[in-house]
Amino acid sequence: MKVYYRTYDLAFRYPFTISNGRTKTHQPTFIVQLEHLGRVGFGEAPAITYYNIPVEKMVEDLERKKQFTEKFAFTEPERYWHYLHHLFPTNPFLVCALDIAGWDLYGKFKGKPLCQLWEGNTGKQTVTDYTIGIDTIEKMVEKMIEKPWPVYKIKLGTDNDVAIIESLRRHTNSVFRIDANAGWKKEEALEKIQAFKDLGVEYIEQPLAKDDWEGMKWLYANSPLPLYADESCVAEHDVDKCSGHFHGINIKLTKCSGLTPALRMIRRARELNMGVMVGSMNESTIGSAAIAHLQSQIDFLDADGPLLLKEDLATGLHYENGNVATSGDPGLGIRFTDLYQK
Repeated sequence: MKVYYRTYDLAFRYPFTISNGRTKTHQPTFIVQLEHLGRVGFGEAPAITYYNIPVEKMVEDLERKKQFTEKFAFTEPERYWHYLHHLFPTNPFLVCALDIAGWDLYGKFKGKPLCQLWEGNTGKQTVTDYTIGIDTIEKMVEKMIEKPWPVYKIKLGTDNDVAIIESLRRHTNSVFRIDANAGWKKEEALEKIQAFKDLGVEYIEQPLAKDDWEGMKWLYANSPLPLYADESCVAEHDVDKCSGHFHGINIKLTKCSGLTPALRMIRRARELNMGVMVGSMNESTIGSAAIAHLQSQIDFLDADGPLLLKEDLATGLHYENGNVATSGDPGLGIRFTDLYQK
């Protein structure tokens, strides 16, 4: 097996801001390519600053152990993930990129799209939201009107959160999902959630700090809307901790280290009677295709990365009125674009 990689800095359509004033104009991302027995698999891991794994760290770790990555006798992706998990124990982002590429390869060997390799209703489509980042109220309204969509994910965590939702609601009947990115305190959260419950809000994502388990237990008992964990649910061992504190979990492939653990997290959440969403970390079409193949397994989908980026790296996803369809080709079903090939 041969391993190749590329790094990119993809521009956003608009500056992307979440709570605590974190703004970025570009999304750094790491693309890996596995070649084995005449087939090629692709994977992606975007870099997120506050997780302290930049693309440079992914490159450094892969280069240091590249020969071991290539020497593995690949037969199926679960075995490969376990090998990678031990090879790169402190770099789940790199493991994710390689795991997705392994699944892409495996799907091509089997001649099937990934969704057909897993249990679930492969005909089920789960509407993806479209994210509106924090901005002035006027600009957030403008972004929403520019992109008519059945479900919007609204980033909050400001002093004007209720006013933002009230203003957006005056311009659309679409469903709202709110992501506070750990930007509230518990009493503030409950007050805002009570205001939101009559404004067409479906659920609240990560209202409190990731380690405020006591606050989340209190909010869970009192919230009139469902609460979903994001920053509080990074890896597999976090799923059980979220039970009794959240109504559901948001799985991020990059954070949990790939599709292989994500599938186990979905199963465990179901055993605990929790809802499941899979979220975006602003992946290009490569990583977003991996997310989209999971839609038959989950309740809520956040796979809007390619819609938020000014630049993309591949084709193979089709977005229409909230639905995202994969191409039907084996594996991820994506094609790397000539513009970015090196």
